Amino acid sequence: MTEAEAGADARVEVGLPAGDRLAAVLLDLSVPHEDVNELLSTRSALLADPVLRELFERAVRVLVADLGTPTRRRPVPPLPAAAGGAGRWFHVYVYVAALPHVLAHHRALGIPPEVSRRTLADLGRHLALHRRRHGSGGLSARHWPGYHFRGELYQLGRLQFQRSTMRDRAAASATAFGLDHGPDDPALELHIPDFLGPMSPAACDESLDLARAFFPRHYPEERYAVAVCGSWLLDPQLREYLPPESNIIRFQRRFHLYSDPTGPRPEDTAPIGFVFGDPGLPVPSLPRDTSLQRAIGDHLRAGRHWHVRTGWFEL
Repeated sequence: MTEAEAGADARVEVGLPAGDRLAAVLLDLSVPHEDVNELLSTRSALLADPVLRELFERAVRVLVADLGTPTRRRPVPPLPAAAGGAGRWFHVYVYVAALPHVLAHHRALGIPPEVSRRTLADLGRHLALHRRRHGSGGLSARHWPGYHFRGELYQLGRLQFQRSTMRDRAAASATAFGLDHGPDDPALELHIPDFLGPMSPAACDESLDLARAFFPRHYPEERYAVAVCGSWLLDPQLREYLPPESNIIRFQRRFHLYSDPTGPRPEDTAPIGFVFGDPGLPVPSLPRDTSLQRAIGDHLRAGRHWHVRTGWFEL
């Protein structure tokens, strides 16, 4: 039994809406319409299978245990190999069942309903990402919505903000700039979701202003003075291809980058997936229709790599 499973409360009620009610919840979570019918039709198979049902109920209780306490990742129980359609949608059902618990948690913190709705609707965005990449329904990043459904991550305008800490290298970098931030001090991890249009400076400024107001109001005991981001979008090599006033380069200029002692980490599939929709696309065939497409593809075709870089800035 894992530590998370040991902390799960067997008294937590686990329910899964049916019929029209399930359809309404799925639409509230922005689940793509082409996935709704299959989720409705496979619900009964999940609950009728005693092994799957036990795993499902346990997964929900693990997910909502210590709701609101930041964690690195909540484990998801392994599924039987022959779980079929019910297994393919298993994790979506877990998040649907956790919904009443996280909404109650949000209400207790006074979080506005529109913030809850936009945050939790990221589940549907990830289903859309799966379909764009694979041509079928499913959820690839199965653990990722767990941060949303545990009260750890919030969508505030164009950007997402995850409650976290500075950690060692970010704290050391801040110290080098003469700032007093330790590795255990609160920090907001900043994430850039796809399918939300350009990340213009105005949109990013608006998100940051929302975050500066949101967290002191709803988490007054946690003082978030720093934002941290790790992404290929912070790779300075992009400056070789994009103009100084492009949205990405202006976004990069917000950050103080710091390096991993082992050197930059190659990450070629993430930019391919983000820009072209499928991380598995062959490099020689990548389109060149936009400046960013040309940058990503031409760089790789030249035998070079993209890297994940991490940086911070004071809020």
